[in-house]
Amino acid sequence: MAKAELFNPILAPILRAGGAFKVRRGEGDVEAMRTAADLAREGEIVVMFPEGTRRKKGLRKKFEARPHTGAARIALAAGVPLVPAAIAGTDRLSRLGRLRVAYGAPIDVSDLDGMETKSAATIATERLMSRIEELKATL
Repeated sequence: MAKAELFNPILAPILRAGGAFKVRRGEGDVEAMRTAADLAREGEIVVMFPEGTRRKKGLRKKFEARPHTGAARIALAAGVPLVPAAIAGTDRLSRLGRLRVAYGAPIDVSDLDGMETKSAATIATERLMSRIEELKATL
């Protein structure tokens, strides 16, 4: 998934070649969520940043990114686990700095089946973010 704003004439062909599809952030994009769940159900990898953005973007960023439940909602709808990943070095991308990624074991969310969707997604997101924080410490 990639925010719709990235699909400009230069980046759109690259993003589509990588399998990305648009998501309209902040609008409850049902079509994007359905596409993501269908892909996950079919065994494809769906990549999302739970915070919806990078955490730090230099001095211009005035707020701390908070996790959203979208990734958990997709995993719950598709009946697939969440795979945590922590990334370090995104603040140095413009200088071609080193990027480090650590992946964790899949997080089973099947025990949340049958719960109210919002509650289940919140619990799954808390599990995911907790594991991401643990992985960040290894980078």
